Amino acid sequence: MTQSEQSSHKPDEITKDGSFKRQINRFTTPFGDGPGELPVEAGRYRLLWSAACPWAHRSVIVRRVLGLEDAISLGTVSPMRPRLQRVDWEFSLDPDGVDPVLGIRYMSEIYLMTDPDYEGRPTVPAVVDVKKREVANNDYFKLTNDLETAWAPYHKLNAPDLYPEPLHDQIVALNETIFHDINNGVYKCGFARSQEAYDAAYDTLFARLDELEQRLSERRFLHGDYITDSDVRLYTTLVRFDAAYYTAFRTNRTLIREFKHLWGYARDLYQTPGFGDTTDFDAIKRHYHLSITIATDKPEAGILPKGPDLAVWDSPHDRHVLSGQEGKFLIRV
Repeated sequence: MTQSEQSSHKPDEITKDGSFKRQINRFTTPFGDGPGELPVEAGRYRLLWSAACPWAHRSVIVRRVLGLEDAISLGTVSPMRPRLQRVDWEFSLDPDGVDPVLGIRYMSEIYLMTDPDYEGRPTVPAVVDVKKREVANNDYFKLTNDLETAWAPYHKLNAPDLYPEPLHDQIVALNETIFHDINNGVYKCGFARSQEAYDAAYDTLFARLDELEQRLSERRFLHGDYITDSDVRLYTTLVRFDAAYYTAFRTNRTLIREFKHLWGYARDLYQTPGFGDTTDFDAIKRHYHLSITIATDKPEAGILPKGPDLAVWDSPHDRHVLSGQEGKFLIRV
């Protein structure tokens, strides 16, 4: 499919009953040294992301926390989707509106260069092989795990172990739940096209948040005293919740700051290097309140909310009391 043909094609991710069903990732070859895997090579890849996108944000957090900035370069698209007939991202933040390394204006360009018949949405994050000028991997669900394991030779000295082997099964199981009920759960609420689909997603979302509120009343992080991959994944939804999802996606039962333990936990992570310093609230608000979405051609409102007050994210959280230590994850588990 050419780009002009793609312009009239809009992926349908709304089912007959009005539920939102996210598209399947197209480029899922993992990184590693096994047959058919993507070679791990510093300087070969460029991670493309939007600061508004939670799926891309978690990869950028892990990249920062593990010290992979010199090994994998970063390209940033605007939080505002371009007003085109197709769903796309654009590099309007860069000089001349093109990515300085890849020389592309729209994300769809690199997807179609990789596969001329690609029909899905061009998504972030996308790891691009700069040598081949093609998308190597856009599997946001497993990408952080690849960065945590296959890319270990390029981790900084004393990098934390975000995916400790003894906890693999527990992390994988909790990640599945977080994805379906919370990460994607807010989208199921926001993109629902029937009352029944919205009600079901809403009830599931808050039932799961209530469960995690109880879980975090007894431990500092989701799996104990140290931050893991599961915490990264939950954080990117929690940090967007009050500023965007609560109103834009109608997830309006309870603000995150109204949960005692989830709110302290979210602030604990925000104040950890790699989390708060990669969080761009302005980009988040602009995307969810002003930009077109994958489900609608026009935003529901053309006014950018002034709130919420962001200073509270730096307020004391006292979460270290649960672990008995001030440090975060300065040593490997």
